Amino acid sequence: MSSNESATTESMLQESRRFPPPAAFAEQAHIKSPEEYAALHKRSVEDPDAFWAEVAAELHWFDKWDRVLEWNLPDAKWFVNGKTNLCFNCIDRHIEAGHGDKVALVWEGEVPKDDGSFEIERYTYNDLKREVSTFANVLKARGVKKGDVVTIYMGMVPQLAIAMLACARIGAPHSIIFGGFSAQAICDRVEDGQSEIIITCDGSWRRGKPVPLKQNVDDALKMTDRVKNVIVYRRCNNDVQMQAGRDHWWHELDKDASDDCPAEPMDSEDLLFILYTSGSTGKPKGIMHTTAGYMVHTYLTSKLTFDLKPDDPDEMYWCTADIGWITGHSYIIYGILANRVPTLMYEGGPNFPAEDRFWDVIERQKVTKFYTAPTAIRTFMKWGDSHVEKHDLSSLKVLGTVGEPINPEAWMWYHRVIGKENCPIVDTWWQTETGGHMLTPLPGATTTTPGSCCKPMIGIDAAVVNSEGEEVGTNEGGILVIRKPWPSMLRGIYGDRERFIDTYWSKVEGMYCPADGARVDEDGNFWITGRIDDVILVAGHNIGTMEVESALVSHDAVAEAAVVGFPHDVKGNGVAAFVILRGAIPQGDEADALKKALTKHVRGELGPIGQPDQIRFTEALPKTRSGKIMRRLLRDIAAGNEIKQDTTTLEDRTIVDKLVAQGG
Repeated sequence: MSSNESATTESMLQESRRFPPPAAFAEQAHIKSPEEYAALHKRSVEDPDAFWAEVAAELHWFDKWDRVLEWNLPDAKWFVNGKTNLCFNCIDRHIEAGHGDKVALVWEGEVPKDDGSFEIERYTYNDLKREVSTFANVLKARGVKKGDVVTIYMGMVPQLAIAMLACARIGAPHSIIFGGFSAQAICDRVEDGQSEIIITCDGSWRRGKPVPLKQNVDDALKMTDRVKNVIVYRRCNNDVQMQAGRDHWWHELDKDASDDCPAEPMDSEDLLFILYTSGSTGKPKGIMHTTAGYMVHTYLTSKLTFDLKPDDPDEMYWCTADIGWITGHSYIIYGILANRVPTLMYEGGPNFPAEDRFWDVIERQKVTKFYTAPTAIRTFMKWGDSHVEKHDLSSLKVLGTVGEPINPEAWMWYHRVIGKENCPIVDTWWQTETGGHMLTPLPGATTTTPGSCCKPMIGIDAAVVNSEGEEVGTNEGGILVIRKPWPSMLRGIYGDRERFIDTYWSKVEGMYCPADGARVDEDGNFWITGRIDDVILVAGHNIGTMEVESALVSHDAVAEAAVVGFPHDVKGNGVAAFVILRGAIPQGDEADALKKALTKHVRGELGPIGQPDQIRFTEALPKTRSGKIMRRLLRDIAAGNEIKQDTTTLEDRTIVDKLVAQGG
């Protein structure tokens, strides 16, 4: 394997801390021991048809499948000829079992009311069925038919969940666009998905201010004439323009619609939704997920990863993601509701009206299972423990992380300060494309190691290989692959077959390649070392950016770090580190001294080859509104290049300007 194809990391973080599940938790967990996990995992990958048939049988089918899997690489058909409906499995199935009055969804608004309290709405399964069925009939009345793509561009309000479930109920694939995206992004996705209807809000609250969603839609529709109907939910009461004949208020359409709308029997491979993911280059990719396989996989992974207990009256699950991302699709709505566990939706930012908002929500709502992103955890660390200490978090039982690998020191803070050393942490690795969890600890069975996503999920055959598909040795870096199909795997890129094959199936023959580098340690735990294109070749040595970031964050002075490569005259590539400190940014000699100390610290953790050539202190990193660090921008900044990339999805563009002005 040539060096530029390799994901090998020749430096390696050493992590010896181990955390077995609390004995009392393990006793009542779905999977109770490493031995039980190993036996079930072995059976699930050796006899996947029998295993997945058992899982699928726990759900409702109008017609049972003829065959569990039909596999013609790279194309999978799961539960062939089966007929089901995901909305029915999330709502009607529970009502038919006598749970209609149980709480299904709890929503909390961002902006305080006059008395200081917050808007809170609770929906039972009966409530959801009524609201979803009514809006499904609204869509039908606007001409939406089975197979028509419905674009949704909304804030985190209950109506977003209602709209997506209504689409699933009538068989209209939804294309949800995160509410932080620009007008151009909306236009691109509408055109690619050939969608003729958009559901939006007048605005959405974010840190106390309305985001002009309807205005963004109006601007997008100046660039395309495809859309015939815009349905607008009134949330912020901000001024909006309504175009006669095209634009309609949600509440006016809703009041006249029937609440009787039987769920449409869907073929197992009928398209459920398209979700666009940016990728590293080129136009966004419309990832296609179909009905039955996605339903079964998200149902099982929700149940096992979070150890969900539908009959526990205290259970309250909260994922802090936005539904505009795959995490929200799978682990706020579909996977959680299918398990009959209350799911919490929160509307706004983590620091409004104060930096303790998340902990306040957990205390008031008595959250038991909490799922958030490492970038949020590092931000909470920077804000300080005092915000956490104001609140009683004793309801928490499981903590989860999602979105990117978590640095060991951030993991330890999460374990110690949020979990009070009593809560298992499930560090999950997966993608938009995989639909659901692929690598993750199971909270009652896995001895966890800070920074590692640990073991393959039940049913997942994962490995670390070289470019010939041969497994590499213990602690040798390589390419992460999935060797066998799984139910929630993507079925393609909408309208682009060649890109689907080139992106996911051309790196290692016969295997799905997510473009992440990884290694497996002596305990059989997987470590994600970064995107394959985030491995920096320094003087002939491959350095994983994730490991340099983790080394930096393990220093007491550092709250967060992002590491990228840049062209270097001597070494070919150098290592540039952008560092957020726990305290104020030092100046002059003090700054130079801290940079030297950090360089020495990384050298001690990783060896000389991993030490940064540039260290830049910054108050913030350029992040999208979903919290993803835009490392491509950092590469340009480190290299001294002019910034020509699209920055419309950034939370704060001024951060980039400050970093550019700072120089090397």
